[in-house]
Amino acid sequence: MNFSSALSLRGVRPVAQAVFRLVTGFLFACHGAASLFGVLGGAHGGGTVPALQWPGWWAAVIELAGGALVALGLFTRTAAVVCSGSMAYAYFSVHQPNALFPIDNGGEPAVMFCWTFLLIACIGPGARAAESLLRKSTTAAADEDGVAPVPTS
Repeated sequence: MNFSSALSLRGVRPVAQAVFRLVTGFLFACHGAASLFGVLGGAHGGGTVPALQWPGWWAAVIELAGGALVALGLFTRTAAVVCSGSMAYAYFSVHQPNALFPIDNGGEPAVMFCWTFLLIACIGPGARAAESLLRKSTTAAADEDGVAPVPTS
């Protein structure tokens, strides 16, 4: 067997993770922007979600802020867990009461986002995440001052 192609793909993994994270976060943030600001077709085909309405407005805030954080790679794992939980809540409170399976109840996007964000939380942000750039700048600044940085996670 020739494993050279599998070995060459290993080097692409961090970049693939980063692109996956970026696209997922961006799409999720678009849902939040649509619901909060009425852009991109608006909430449920038009308009906005009323401010502070439970759970729609709060879900939209999580979608916009959490999606943006994941896309940027900032507090990625924490934001991804919150986004995943938000979609689990959405599925079980909105979709699942209508039918058992996501294909029957229109919950496929909620299920896919839930599991996608859980995967991102588990595997991390990949390459070019803002948090890794911040960590490097903190380390560089500490090296100049002669003070060691405080370890994280």
